[in-house]
Amino acid sequence: MTGTPELWIVIIALGIGSFGLRFAFLGLVGDRALPDWLLRHLRYTAVAILPALVTPLVVWPTATEGETDPIRLTAALVTLAVGYLTKNVFLAMGLGATVLIGASALF
Repeated sequence: MTGTPELWIVIIALGIGSFGLRFAFLGLVGDRALPDWLLRHLRYTAVAILPALVTPLVVWPTATEGETDPIRLTAALVTLAVGYLTKNVFLAMGLGATVLIGASALF
């Protein structure tokens, strides 16, 4: 066995925790109907989590040592605007990536 025991303890604990969270929803509650208020809140989970993951990468990117990059900010704003106006996730991501890659190539 390679590595320190602490590393393996953390890996095993994270695996057990991950399994426990999934089992709580799929194994224990999976065959029961959830209340309408909970379903309504769960519907917006991805909408809340994805911006929380992306925002630090746009505002404080490590590629620019934490300095706000106008190209990344523009690409994020284009993605947000296209997504909001068209409600098409793939079009928004595609145009945002196009702006990011195109503007990076120009500047």
